[in-house]
Formats: sequence, C-alpha cells, structure tokens
Amino acid sequence: MKKRILILTAGFGEGHNSAARGVRDALARVAPDQTEVELRDLFAEAYGPVNELVRRSYLALVNSAPRAWGVVYRWLDRKTDYDKEFRRFTRLKDHFAPLLDRFRPDVVVCSFPGYPNALQEILGSDRQCKCVVVITDSITVNAAWYRSSADYFLAPNEQSAAVLQRVGVALEKIKIFGFPVNPKFADFTKDRQLPSGNSKRRVLYMIHAATRGAPELVRLLADLGLDLTVTIGRAAKLRRAIEAATDGHPTKIVGWTDELPHMLHESHLLIGKAGGATVQETIAARCPMIINHVVAGQEEGNARLIVETNSGAIALSPREVVAQVKRAFADGAKQWREWVANISKLSRPRAALDTAEFLISL
Repeated sequence: MKKRILILTAGFGEGHNSAARGVRDALARVAPDQTEVELRDLFAEAYGPVNELVRRSYLALVNSAPRAWGVVYRWLDRKTDYDKEFRRFTRLKDHFAPLLDRFRPDVVVCSFPGYPNALQEILGSDRQCKCVVVITDSITVNAAWYRSSADYFLAPNEQSAAVLQRVGVALEKIKIFGFPVNPKFADFTKDRQLPSGNSKRRVLYMIHAATRGAPELVRLLADLGLDLTVTIGRAAKLRRAIEAATDGHPTKIVGWTDELPHMLHESHLLIGKAGGATVQETIAARCPMIINHVVAGQEEGNARLIVETNSGAIALSPREVVAQVKRAFADGAKQWREWVANISKLSRPRAALDTAEFLISL
C-alpha cells in the first residue's frame, strides 16, 4: 500500500513554498511508486481573495516597513494560546477536515506554522497520522513553529535545533536534515573554480526587495567589470531601469526562472535579501552571500547564520555592497576563499532527499 503524504504550505513568504516543493520533488525522486503525495495551500483555498489581499499586505509590510513587521513578529513569539487562536479559523477547518477524510494521510508535513494546531483541533486525541513541521527560519525561530503537538520538528541547521532544545522541545522530536531545497542542488557536486581576473568573477544579484536602490547597485556593479547576472523575477517593470543602469556593460538580466540551482552553482557571490529560501539555497550551493536587505524578525536569524559563520556579509546600501564585493575578491580572493570554506561546512544539498527518506520511514 502506498504511503499517503499531505504537504501543506502558505504563500506568506517564498520559504514556505520552496520547502514544500522541495519535499514533494524529493519524494517523487526517492519513492515515486511507494507514495501518494498532495501539496496544498489551504489558506488560499479557504479564503480566496481575502487570503490574497492579506498575503499581499503582509509582503508589502515586510518589504517596505520591516521594523513594523518586527513588532508584529515579536508579539506572535510571545503568544502561548495558538490552539485557541486557530479555533477561529472555521473556514480553514471546513476545507481541512474533508481533505483529511478523503485523503487519509499517513503523514502531514507542514511548512507553515499554522497547520499543526488546526490539525489537532480537527482530529484531537484520535489523530492517527504523523505531523511533521518543517521549520523554514534559522536561529530566530518564532514560537508559532513549535508550540503545537507535532510529532517531529525538522530544523534547517544545528543552530536552530539548539533554539528548539532551549525552549523545551524534546530532543527525540528534533531532526536536522537541513532546509529541503530543490533536489537539483544535490546534482551539482563539482567545485567552482577560483576567480582569477574580472571576467571570471561571477556575481548573481537577485532582486526581491529594496527595488528602489536596485538600479544604482546594478550601475556600481557593472562598473566593476564583473560577469554579472541580475534576476528580476516577475517584476517585469524593473527591466528597463536595470537595462539602463548597465550603461552598455554586458549584463545578463533574467526574469522568473527555475534554473537557480544551476545559476547559484555557477556564481562566486550572491547578492540578495535574507529570505529563508534564498539563504538556504545559497548555503546548499556553497555560494557566499552579501545580504542587502533584512526583514525584522524571521530574516534576522537567517542573516545571523551567514554572518556568525563567516559565510558572507551584510551590506545595506549599494556602496556598502560594492565595498564588500571588492573586499571578497581582493588579495587573490582571500576573503572569498574563507567564506567558501565556511559555507561549505553548512551545506546540505541532499536535505530534501534525506527528509523524503525520513518521511517514508515513519
């Protein structure tokens, strides 16, 4: 009989979706004939346009007023009554309960912290399925992740596991497989060559937030004569300004793409925000990172992970970013070599595959 695995996510930050897709794709690789998998966003399904409005408002808040979001984040971290709060999500449970009755999962994987309490509300003490929480944030792990009756908590790294232990999560419930990045990261094992000469200093700038200063940063980076690639995602309106900022310097400008595993493995440096998915993907690719935007709360821990392990740097203005790029490649790329050595110790490119094997074993 096939093992039925239900994966639940929510669109409040790309880290949740990225982790969910990583687990799904890994299960498809590891045990395509042994598992039946569904991936759902029940918040989107239950609340439709309202969820989309809240989601967009959340993303606008964390990107344009990160300090304000930090206040909300810390308030959530102090709460102790998540089970009572989720009794109010009637419409969510009205979608969740029939899904559980129809699919009858053996394992429910939650990459968003709201689901374990809702699952307990529906099934109570009669819950037969295992509940596994995939934590997508590092170090600053909000209490919403672990104040539930989940069977296992999958931490992205030892630093985050230590946080769970300090707040009283039982050691046997904590597993450390790494953040479940796209399984494609495990396919790239060849070390990148050391940069030697400007033409081989490959820098990837991913624009997710702080778009106002993006053209200036592109202009400054282009002046360095780097092999520069800029991703703008689905922000097509940015393309014209970015093209103008290159001032004729050869620069690859990429829209939405599913080739990030390959691009990160080909790059010497990543410049981008401290999002859960972004930081964990650059770690998986062993590509040092210069962080140019940090959302207060959940992203602070991601940034700390990079800085405290000396795997990159934080630079919050275009000129600071350029100064860090120059420092990385100065003196025969001495700083870059140090960053690579340190980030390689954190790298777990097989995390999703290891997670999938664990889920099958339950």
